[in-house]
Amino acid sequence: MRRIPRADAAWQREILGGVARTFALTLRPLPGPLRDAACNLYLLCRIADTIEDEPALAEPERAAFAERFIAVVEGSDDDADAAQFTRDLAPRIAGSAIERDLVRNTPRVLGITARLEPEARAAMRRCVRIMARGMTAFSRRRGPGGLADTEAMDRYCYVVAGVVGETLTALYAGASPAVAKRRGGLEARALSFGQGLQMINILKDTWEDRRRGVCWLPRTVFRRRGVDLARLVADRPPPGFAAGVTDLVGITRRHLDEALAYVLLLPRREIGIRWSCLWPLALAVLTLRRIHRRPDFRTGREVKISRRSVYAAVLVTSLAAPSNRALERLYRAFTRELPSPLPT
Repeated sequence: MRRIPRADAAWQREILGGVARTFALTLRPLPGPLRDAACNLYLLCRIADTIEDEPALAEPERAAFAERFIAVVEGSDDDADAAQFTRDLAPRIAGSAIERDLVRNTPRVLGITARLEPEARAAMRRCVRIMARGMTAFSRRRGPGGLADTEAMDRYCYVVAGVVGETLTALYAGASPAVAKRRGGLEARALSFGQGLQMINILKDTWEDRRRGVCWLPRTVFRRRGVDLARLVADRPPPGFAAGVTDLVGITRRHLDEALAYVLLLPRREIGIRWSCLWPLALAVLTLRRIHRRPDFRTGREVKISRRSVYAAVLVTSLAAPSNRALERLYRAFTRELPSPLPT
């Protein structure tokens, strides 16, 4: 995998730390060129996400900018198109300063993409195309009533997270012949890995999303518990809501089981890749435990894990990483209290 100029690598890492501190942490143990590619992938995804989340853009404008972004990513050696896209989009972004800075630097991000191996570029372009168009499709039907069912939630999780898992797997395989030999088994579990992480975000952000008039929870799960998602009042969960959350905890736990299987398939000598996958899995398990213990939580802060817990999880999983048996025992110990998913 090709190296990029040192100044570009340092800039990527700095801006990633501003827009996604936890993700930046999980990339640290990756070998240099692989870390640069994964960092670039996330920045591309973050630009697509910024377009989708920008409230100042009307629905048709978001869709148009998403398509233009796909076009400049798929032709990332065309500086003029990227520059014009940036000039048109940047003034419309009213988010944080770091998000505006990232959008203004879209040509630089794409310039780094263009330096990567052809296989990496192809995988990343596919990821952006699926994510940007998928988010646009879900944006048209988002609202306070939630998603129709768990199948719709699966599709949503795929376009915002599962496809990222597929793409990271392609990057790992491109960087390591040992990983490439196990690519089939890894790809079979990558979707669950991404979905498990995304479902935790959906659960954790339930009430913050509600205040924005958005809900990504599946209606069928909560209807079984006598809850109408369209009538939820922010910060006031009705009777039955906690039971619905517990049902989703069980489904999420099943996906995290697959995430562990993904990690155990990674060659032990690729310890940097193992660490990079273990750390978000460990943080996900700790967050899911907190949600399970407080299914009637009313703000994301109530289930957020502490910085001390983050550092402890990184340390413990790093020490256990070379041993599959140790990882399995550790995982069982921390997921023992979590429910199994309901039968479909």
